[in-house]
Amino acid sequence: MKKIRVAVIGLGFGAEFVPIYQKCNNAECVAICRRSVEELNECGDRFGIDKRYTDYYELLKDDKIDAVHINTSLKDHAWMAIEALKAGKHVASTVPMGLTIDECLKIVELEKNTGKVYMMMETAVYTREYIYVKNLFKKGEIGRIQFMRGSHQQNMGLPGWKDYWYGLPPMYYATHALSPLSAMINKKFKTVRCLGSGRIQEEYVSNYGSPFAVETAQLTFENSDIVCEATRSLFNTIRQYRESFDIYGSKKSFEWEQVAGENPVIFSGYEDAHRIEIPDTDQILPKEISNFTLKNKIVDKNHVSYIQGAGHGGSHPHMVHEFISAICQGRKAFIDSSLAANWTISGILAHDSALQGGTIIEIPKT
Repeated sequence: MKKIRVAVIGLGFGAEFVPIYQKCNNAECVAICRRSVEELNECGDRFGIDKRYTDYYELLKDDKIDAVHINTSLKDHAWMAIEALKAGKHVASTVPMGLTIDECLKIVELEKNTGKVYMMMETAVYTREYIYVKNLFKKGEIGRIQFMRGSHQQNMGLPGWKDYWYGLPPMYYATHALSPLSAMINKKFKTVRCLGSGRIQEEYVSNYGSPFAVETAQLTFENSDIVCEATRSLFNTIRQYRESFDIYGSKKSFEWEQVAGENPVIFSGYEDAHRIEIPDTDQILPKEISNFTLKNKIVDKNHVSYIQGAGHGGSHPHMVHEFISAICQGRKAFIDSSLAANWTISGILAHDSALQGGTIIEIPKT
């Protein structure tokens, strides 16, 4: 079978994926792209990659590149995905899918019309925690799910972030909190209502016209009586970094750890509770990339939101495996453009609801 030839775009966080593609049996990283020539060459030399681009459009002209993996600035995800699909490339893109509803719907249209694979690389549904709880649910151990909650809390007031982050409406970057809830029951979101709370400093407010320190949404699902809640904070709200979900069932419930390192809790019986050690997920990956999911403690202070080597709960090799498998098998990825749009648009509309004081908004079908 021909290997899928991948170009990695953006080499900060994106550099995490280069060695995974290099080890993947059905793929190879044949090119990299970054605006900074110095940083581009440093990465190329480190990983032994000869094709190096500073111009994204020039890269898209290369017919020896089958797919792009976009890890660029927040405002670049959508247009880069759109241009790549138009150029006949498969697309993997970090979250969110885009910052407007029109961008998301355009990508859905293009995936359908081009027949190429689009996958939003949402880490939260490939973490060891999510995989563990999903397996409990599949085996019937949780019973009937009655309620779910997600949260993504982060203090981005610290120096060192790109300018576009400051003042970002919290729910514009909500997929880490929303995706485990939707994926757990394999249903899309139907409606959302959201309230904003608190206020960030005025210099941040002016960037996006968003005053809220915290946004909390309630969402319903298509063809389901389950309601869920999601909370997102970015600035002026002190909390240890947390991407979490809680699942409450008729037989067992799962709650994320309150403090990092404490371990999550399983509730059973009437009030029984015990902490659990979540196992690694290397055994469900192809051997050549399984080590990339193992817990490591190599912390890069330039990327405070993840632990390298086992980035985002060990999700990185799982996402690569799904993306490449979808291309090789001629099928859609699990997080295809339709599902990615549902998750992303739900966050965009949650913020709109908060600006309207909590109005219930119908989420467009994708």
